Amino acid sequence: MALGFGHRRARERLENLDMPTYVIGDVHGRYDLLSALERKIVADAAGLPGRKLIVMLGDYIDRGPASAQVVGRLMAPPPKGFDRICLTGNHEMEMLAYIDGEISLDDWIALGGDATLASYGADIPTLRQQYPSQKKLDTFLRTWLPDDHINFLRRLPIMLDTPQALFVHAGIDPDRSIADQQDHDLVFIRSRFFDTAQPLPKLIVHGHTPIAQVDAHGLRLNLDTGAFRTGKLTAARLWQGRISITST
Repeated sequence: MALGFGHRRARERLENLDMPTYVIGDVHGRYDLLSALERKIVADAAGLPGRKLIVMLGDYIDRGPASAQVVGRLMAPPPKGFDRICLTGNHEMEMLAYIDGEISLDDWIALGGDATLASYGADIPTLRQQYPSQKKLDTFLRTWLPDDHINFLRRLPIMLDTPQALFVHAGIDPDRSIADQQDHDLVFIRSRFFDTAQPLPKLIVHGHTPIAQVDAHGLRLNLDTGAFRTGKLTAARLWQGRISITST
C-alpha cells in the first residue's frame, strides 16, 4: 500500500549520540502508559549529566483510547532538561492517507482509526446516522480533526541516523544503503529486515512488530511490546555504549 509517499519524509541526523538517549516504542493511544514511562525516565535521568534526548519511534495513534491526548503531549515541550525527536510510524501515515483521500474510512478503521476518532470526540456509529452519505461523513471528519495536530504529524521525520545507531519505526531494507532507504520500507518492513543474512550497518532501534520481551543483544533492538493490548510500554536507555531497558 503506497500511501502518503508523494513527498519523501525528512531524515534527521545527529553527528554524535553523546547524551543519555531514551527511546520509546509504539504508544498506540495509551496516554496513561506514556505518562508513567516518562516519569520513570525523568527519575532515571536525574542522576545523569547534561541534557538528555527522548526518541519516539512512531505509532502514537489508533487502537488505544487516548490518541488525541498522546499527540497533544508530544506537541508540548518535553520534560525539563530533555530534547525530543518524534519519528513517524505507519499509523500516522495511514491517518494522513485518509485525510488526503488516499484510503477509505473503512481502511483506516480496520487499523484502529475509530479509536483515534473517538479520542477527538467523533463517534463513528452516531455520525453514520447523521451523515448517511459517505462523502459527507468524510468531509465532516477531515475538517473535524484539528489542523495543528495534522500539521504536526505531517512534519514528523521518518528516520534519525547517528554514528552509533539508527532509529526508525519498522526497520530498514538490508539490501539498500541508509541513504537509499525507501519511506515505505522504513514504516512497514518486517520479514525482509528480520530474516536477512546481510550484516546490518549499525544498531537499528525500531518498533512496529510486537514482541513479548525485548532482547538487547545483536543489531536489532525492537521496543514494541504491544502497549495498547499488554499495558507494557517499553523504553531503552542508550548511554556510554550500554543499553538498559525499562517498561511500565
